[in-house]
Amino acid sequence: MSVFIRALARCMAVLGLALSFNVAGQQPITLHGAVQFDDTHPFNKALLKFEELVKKYYGKPVNFVLHRNSELGLEKDYFAYMSQGISVDYGIVSPAHMSTFAKAAPLLDMPFLFRDLDHWNKVLDSDAFQPIVDDVSKKADVMIIGYAGGGTRNLIANKPIRNMAELRGFTMRVMGAPIQTQMFGAIGAKPSVIAYNEVYNAIQTGVIQGAENEAAGLDAMKFYEVGPNISLTQHAITVRPVCFSGKTFRKLPPDLQAAILKAGKEAGKVGREIESGADSGLLAKLEKEGKLKTWVFTDRAKLLELAEPVKQAYAKEIDATAILNKVNAIK
Repeated sequence: MSVFIRALARCMAVLGLALSFNVAGQQPITLHGAVQFDDTHPFNKALLKFEELVKKYYGKPVNFVLHRNSELGLEKDYFAYMSQGISVDYGIVSPAHMSTFAKAAPLLDMPFLFRDLDHWNKVLDSDAFQPIVDDVSKKADVMIIGYAGGGTRNLIANKPIRNMAELRGFTMRVMGAPIQTQMFGAIGAKPSVIAYNEVYNAIQTGVIQGAENEAAGLDAMKFYEVGPNISLTQHAITVRPVCFSGKTFRKLPPDLQAAILKAGKEAGKVGREIESGADSGLLAKLEKEGKLKTWVFTDRAKLLELAEPVKQAYAKEIDATAILNKVNAIK
């Protein structure tokens, strides 16, 4: 009798285990995203669009949890989590955080990489950055599935800067990366590395004459109060890859994988449209309010000419010459 009971118990245990697997198999997959901002930010809007499109293309239940306002840390943390396959499955991350794995990744943020917004869009819709995508996937196990971004950086000055003559000798704050100092020195300015939170006072006290930033930054820091002249150099247009964990991706069913790849590309494009539109719209709003004055930089072609040797030298240094040449060739 005891043998029969033990056998029955084993059968019930196996049946229970099978049922638990079946129930688990019916539970919708949950994907976790992370972002540093709230839902007014273009990154959030792009990631919410990604969620919407994945659900549409997959056509089956799938849950998304977007952790907002730096709940899970900063972008560098998200990238590390995606690389390890823990905590974060998708997010938008600056190329700077990929440089440890892919030497050429910083090229995506190089000043004067793009001629204008049209060129920027065409490059991002091409396969020019595929070697970087492949390198990040291979070495970090993070997939780049689309491109957001679109913030355009211009000069912020305490006087009008409209041409090369007015730019010559312009003392300005730049970010700490050597390429920034090299680039702005090459075009005739006098760059100086200053902490971001000291820029306002540095302009106000005459230590420098200005800086460079995108519209959201100059608005948040009120740089227009000390540097009300915005020179439309458009020297940098941000690229912010939409990323997905390779370790997570490989665990997903093929039809969900296909939905993620399609949605990532489309959501990134939506994010670019939102951010580039918001950028120019904010400048127009601030100008209408009388807080700043925008100036067309009439010698922009000369800026690109002077920047090219610096771009080529930097690309050679990070083994990205072929990528840069492909970007330049796109019309």
